[in-house]
Amino acid sequence: MTVPLRRPSELSPETALRRVGLKATAPRLRVLELIQSSAHRHLSAEEVYRLLLEKTPTTASLATVYRVLTQLEASGLLRRQVFDDTRAVYECNDCEHHDHLVCVQCGKVEEFTEPKLESMQEAIADEYGFALRTHRLTLYGVCAACRKKNSG
Repeated sequence: MTVPLRRPSELSPETALRRVGLKATAPRLRVLELIQSSAHRHLSAEEVYRLLLEKTPTTASLATVYRVLTQLEASGLLRRQVFDDTRAVYECNDCEHHDHLVCVQCGKVEEFTEPKLESMQEAIADEYGFALRTHRLTLYGVCAACRKKNSG
């Protein structure tokens, strides 16, 4: 059975930043808070910037957003994913391992975990003599909404 998986961060943005040795500057706090509160989405730098502008019109520049995202990824607070070979998106790195389903038409990303699939991957790694450390699985297809739109 496939189980959707996402839990909000258990740490405040300020505590999370300090825990990884980063100063809790206003841009870092805003970006991390935005991504934590958007836990069901995978956000690009441009989307983060646009959402920050909606909340606070005098927010940091797009260059600052890129710099902050890079810092947060390097610190381990964010995970960077590239699903369509053109655009990086970011998600919190504070949840359990999960895999992704990506719609090739609308770009929707769904997260899931499947214990049987995880067991199979571990067995395959063992069979080939690998000590599995981590992996990423992304399945590409057409979501139900796009299939419905295409058939109608």
